[in-house]
Amino acid sequence: MGGQLAGGAGFSTFERQDRVLVALSGGVDSAVCVRILQQQGFDVHGLVIRFSPAHAHAVEAARTAAGQLGIPLEVASCEDLFEQAVVTPFCESYCSGITPSPCVFCNPLVKFRVLADTADRMGIHYIATGHYARIDGREDIYYVRQAVSAARDQSYMLYRLGQDILCRLCLPVGEFEKPDIRQMAREMGLACADAPDSQEICFIPEGDYTAFIAARGLPDKAGRFIGPAGEDLGPHKGVSHYTVGQRRGLGIPYGEPVFVQRILENGDIRLARAGEEFAAGVTLGRTVRTAHGPWPEGMRCAVKIRSRAPLAGCTVRCRADGRLDVLFDEPLRAPAPGQSAVLYAGDLVIGGGVIESTAPGTD
Repeated sequence: MGGQLAGGAGFSTFERQDRVLVALSGGVDSAVCVRILQQQGFDVHGLVIRFSPAHAHAVEAARTAAGQLGIPLEVASCEDLFEQAVVTPFCESYCSGITPSPCVFCNPLVKFRVLADTADRMGIHYIATGHYARIDGREDIYYVRQAVSAARDQSYMLYRLGQDILCRLCLPVGEFEKPDIRQMAREMGLACADAPDSQEICFIPEGDYTAFIAARGLPDKAGRFIGPAGEDLGPHKGVSHYTVGQRRGLGIPYGEPVFVQRILENGDIRLARAGEEFAAGVTLGRTVRTAHGPWPEGMRCAVKIRSRAPLAGCTVRCRADGRLDVLFDEPLRAPAPGQSAVLYAGDLVIGGGVIESTAPGTD
């Protein structure tokens, strides 16, 4: 056994390894990930993580998949960690008028941390998931690389993973299109072959995040709608019900389309007319860089301001406090504070950060 692990780094710098720990979600992508590695001759073990009570079904689905694939399955419970690192910040962000991105922080703080720690305990070096992305090692630095499938690419969600994870991670599914993965699963006779894709917020199966937050008794911030001309348009339902760029569900009989331009610290929501939602840039905090050392000043690269957005050209300028100003080549629609802006060199993720605000003069 040796050579190259599918979707990951080679074995040249490690002792011979033939075992891999795969995070099973109960869905088709992670199950086919297991089979791809098995077909390459690897001894695959599975891990399913119970993040919250809403994941009970995923645990059972993973048990079924593991049984069909003929692999041993570990079950890890990390509900307290997930609550502290993901759920609570998610709720607090919405109640502060900030749009969170829970998967972006769950991946480094919970999911991949539990996966790596479990692998260490089992004496397994390599770890794998069913994410649609790839890993590319260049000059001793490992990068997340965009998937072959542009429509399914999840590289944006993995931008905060560190070298300690990337150097041992393989992502075989990133080499395929989704229909190919489903066809493989059908040919294998897997029960999950036609299972629906997972929802965006895994711990809120119903998808109603405002009801979820309200049920937890968190105080929502009240305020008023402020029209495009600065006029008072009356009270809103609470800032947790709105996000920057939102057009629908405002309940404002304004006579022409308006959208949420900004949620102010005092709870007021500033509205703007269609066509005024574009920004020339953003300022990023909580920044990370894949490579070592400081960011090059005035660096040219590409940026995504949301997971499904296309890449857009930009220039990056560094601040003394570590924050970054990202100036877009062309204005982009409605960057939302709390979301991430992820930076790319070609198809490689080189870092990013959390959007704090639009750049000066772009509101």
